[in-house]
Amino acid sequence: MTDGPSRRIRRAQVIDADAQVPVAIVGGGACGLTAALMLADAGIECVVLERDAVPSGSTALSSGFIPAPGTRVQREHGVTDDSAERFAADIQSKAHGRASQVLVDAYSKAVGPALDALQERHGLDWILLDGFLYPGHSVHRMHALPQKTGAALMARLQSAGETAGIPVLTQAVVDTLVVNSDDRVIGIEYRRPDGHRETLGCDVLLLACNGFGGNASMVRELLPEMAEATFGGHVGNDGSAILWGETLGARLRDLGGYQGHGSWVTPQGALMSWAVIMEGGVQINRDGRRFHDETQGYSEAAVHVLAQPGGIAWNVFDAPLLELARGFPDFCDAEAAGALRRCETVADLAACIGCDETVLAGTLLALREKAPQPDGRVFSRGLDAPYYAVKVTGALFHTQGGLDTTDDMRVLRANGSTFANLLAAGGAAGGVSGDAVWGYLSGNGLLSAVAGGYIAARTAAALVSSGES
Repeated sequence: MTDGPSRRIRRAQVIDADAQVPVAIVGGGACGLTAALMLADAGIECVVLERDAVPSGSTALSSGFIPAPGTRVQREHGVTDDSAERFAADIQSKAHGRASQVLVDAYSKAVGPALDALQERHGLDWILLDGFLYPGHSVHRMHALPQKTGAALMARLQSAGETAGIPVLTQAVVDTLVVNSDDRVIGIEYRRPDGHRETLGCDVLLLACNGFGGNASMVRELLPEMAEATFGGHVGNDGSAILWGETLGARLRDLGGYQGHGSWVTPQGALMSWAVIMEGGVQINRDGRRFHDETQGYSEAAVHVLAQPGGIAWNVFDAPLLELARGFPDFCDAEAAGALRRCETVADLAACIGCDETVLAGTLLALREKAPQPDGRVFSRGLDAPYYAVKVTGALFHTQGGLDTTDDMRVLRANGSTFANLLAAGGAAGGVSGDAVWGYLSGNGLLSAVAGGYIAARTAAALVSSGES
């Protein structure tokens, strides 16, 4: 992992900084802004450094859905049988027991209080998506803003940050960590659009920046099965945190874990909600056949779709499911861009897909059987004409591996000791999806971002208040 972007560690005992701040946060996505808001609540000054002109990151490209147990909104919807323990069990079940139990427990306990704090203190009005269950979740716990988009979530977090008076320094590309002989971070260096370089001193540094999905060489090395896949994430996911950590001798974890998506609308380039598939829609290849149990999850579906002829599949559904799909803004955008095909008959659908009509008719007829399909999926009903189809491929959305941390987000060295004042969360840190694509439970990305940012803020505040930083 040596041919990535220039990410340096500069050794120095003192720093000649343009400014000094208690906590510096690299990355202005959901993780960094959540941490900043929690620090503001604690009365701790921080600065968020963001590479883009407007903070967006992977969050803005997502659906903006966050799973959490025990929230006020969940209780208001009558969901009283959820708990951190139940959520943790769902996470670990999806990861086949290969996720970090320490982080699974920490995130499961923190994300509910984090969402409540963002609602009660910063005006993020959550709704509960209770019309269907996402793959792997045993209870309705998926939260979103009413707009149901990641862009709306980012806009609301930014607005809350402005109201709280949090400085967010945009178009600031951090490329150097300044570290003393004791491995204590004493500052960061960043460049501005005109090439001018500036230095910020800090007592605590939180890396909330990114994964490595946008770094083609790292993807080829660490995720070879996705080397040729469309990247649906943010170009800023260049692996900075991992590269810094590698130089410092930090321990890395679960670099084979990632979120794929088997419903990337092509050629329009957008995510189509997996709710349509979970509620009875199917994926059909150019041979006119289903090729996996779609209910296992949209992440591993990416690999299944890419293995089909041409790396293409068709999401096929009917009128009731179209009505469900139109409740999601991303689908509406794809439909407006011409992605939706209406087919009055099986023959029309076969012509659309380019498959044999007889084979396709047999595939659709099998959906009406009450017995499990050969892949294990059970359908409660078949699909009725007219049929609707959307052409999709498999995509890499974001990675789930990164710097290994304790349950309070302190970065670990290779020998298991912690760095004194270096924290990592969100995409910069290893997540709770284990080390493979199938370990990703719906919402794990924003779970890590919001819960990780919430926990990291507590740790940073404690370090600053105690003088340990």
